Order: sequence, then C-alpha cells, then structure tokens
Amino acid sequence: MEEFRLENREFIELNDLLKIKGLCASGGIAKAVIAAGLVKVNGNVELRKRCKIRQGQVVEFKGHGITVL
Repeated sequence: MEEFRLENREFIELNDLLKIKGLCASGGIAKAVIAAGLVKVNGNVELRKRCKIRQGQVVEFKGHGITVL
C-alpha cells in the first residue's frame, strides 16, 4: 500500500492522484480508466473523474492501493 500526503490541501481530484502517483501516463488516460470503472475508492467503483479524494480514503487501481494521509 502506497501513501499520498495532501500536505496543505483539503483534497486532490481522483484523476490528478492517479497521474501524480504514476499509475497513469496522463490526465486523459486517468479519466478514461475512471470512466471505464477500473478505479475503486474505499472499495467501491468510482466513475466521477474529478471526485475529491480526502484524508483517510483508499484508492485502488491495477493492484495498487493508495492511502491518502
């Protein structure tokens, strides 16, 4: 399980998180995999590309887990 620290932010958009963590090569690819239903947030499929991910949430994609701190 990887970690991502929000630092001085309240949230990060789901597509940006996938791009920043290197799980998707671009924001466009991140949006496509989200729309295809391949990403889970807290165990549930998330279809909103710009879903606000906040502290304590867990994002899963391609066998990778990211805990947001």
